[in-house]
This record gives sequence, C-alpha cells and structure tokens, in this order.
Amino acid sequence: MTTWRRIRTYTEVMTTTFWPTQEHWSVAIPLHTPHVRLDCLSETGFVALKPAPFDVPAHEWESLEYFDWKSGGDTNFAPLASADGQLDCRGFWDKGKTDKDAEWTSNAALAPTLKNYVSSVGANFGRVRIIKLEPQDRDQAIRSIHRDDNNRFNPENEGWVVRTWLELTDSPDSYMLLMDNGPDGLPDPSTERRVPLSKGARFVVDTQRLWHVVVHNHDFPRYALITSFESGSALDSFIAREHA
Repeated sequence: MTTWRRIRTYTEVMTTTFWPTQEHWSVAIPLHTPHVRLDCLSETGFVALKPAPFDVPAHEWESLEYFDWKSGGDTNFAPLASADGQLDCRGFWDKGKTDKDAEWTSNAALAPTLKNYVSSVGANFGRVRIIKLEPQDRDQAIRSIHRDDNNRFNPENEGWVVRTWLELTDSPDSYMLLMDNGPDGLPDPSTERRVPLSKGARFVVDTQRLWHVVVHNHDFPRYALITSFESGSALDSFIAREHA
C-alpha cells in the first residue's frame, strides 16, 4: 500500500501565484555524485514506512527548548542532536562537518522515546530536530519549496545523507508535497506527490533530490521528528524491516 499519490495536473499547479526560478538557491545544490545511495530510493526518492508502533508522550516535544528558525514556512525547531551537542539549528557545515556524527543535546534527555527511536535505527545520524510548523495553505507553502543541502563536506566514498520523518501530531488533511526535478533543474509539476501527515506516519525522503514543503491544512501547529541519516547497510536494513 502506498501513502503518496499523483494528484495535480500541470495546469492546476501553474495557477499558483509563485513558482521557483533558475535563481532559486536550491538549483545549485549537487544532484549527481559518487556517494553510496540506497536502491530503495532510486526510483522515486521516497519510501513510506509502517506507522510508528509506539506512542510518544506529548511532553517529549512540548517541554523542549525551541528556536525561531525558518524553514518551509513559519517554523520553530527544537534540536535533539547537533554538530557538537549545543542547542543549535544551523547546518553542520557551519562547524566544518557534514550532516553526520551528531551529538545529543540537553533536549534529548527530555525526549527518551524519540532518542531511543533514532538510536534503534543503527545508522549514523546527523541533525535530529522537532519541527513546529504553523498552519499554511498550498499557495503559502509553495513559496518555501526547496531542496536540502544535506551532503556538503560529505566524502564521496561515503553514504549519501537522506532524511526521515515521524509525525507526532495528527494532521490527516495536511501533506508533504514532493516533486522531482525537470530538465531545467526546477520542480516538475507532473511528478507532484502528496504524503499524508497523520499521527505516527513515517517516511524516508532524499530531500537533496526532491523539492519538498508541507501544506498544513489545520488550525493548530504540526509537530514532527526530522532526522538526517547516512545511506548504507544499517539504514537499508531498517527500511526493509519497516517498509509499509
């Protein structure tokens, strides 16, 4: 069973009031490199996992220290793991590292279920963060569509960094919007997919490859765990075990 689907035509998409151009910063992010990648992501850049088989107490994300850090809309982030264990939302490259070999922050002690979940994957992880996203419709969200610079400073003989999500709040009418690249390097409307964001939903996305943003069609904040993982045998085994 798949949890994403093609839902809009080119004409429908292009009626939006905004569309990225060649000047968008994402266009310059590398797509084709020798890094080790996962076969399960080669076709679509996306894999749906089974819903989380555990509950996360709300206090594990409500009691954390959040920072006003904008990414994909009106967002705040609570770092659980960072480049050096500090409560820092910046990319690891600011400290000369690729997005791997993270250290737990003080927030992690307040979120043992989430910390144990990330550790249980067994793969090398980088940024681990809780995102708090305020409501935004599609026209608002599309202004923040982007690709991630996950692999800056990543040695080319090592694993490609991808990201996983675990939805903490129940937002069944919200979705992550994904698009692959067209020949011009911009998002291709014909490839649009929507990933529903119900509580417990889990998925893996090559966010350096796919343009992405969340459309949050509710009147409350959406919370989710986002983790950067290195591609390799450990992550591949985890996905095989948890594949939907």
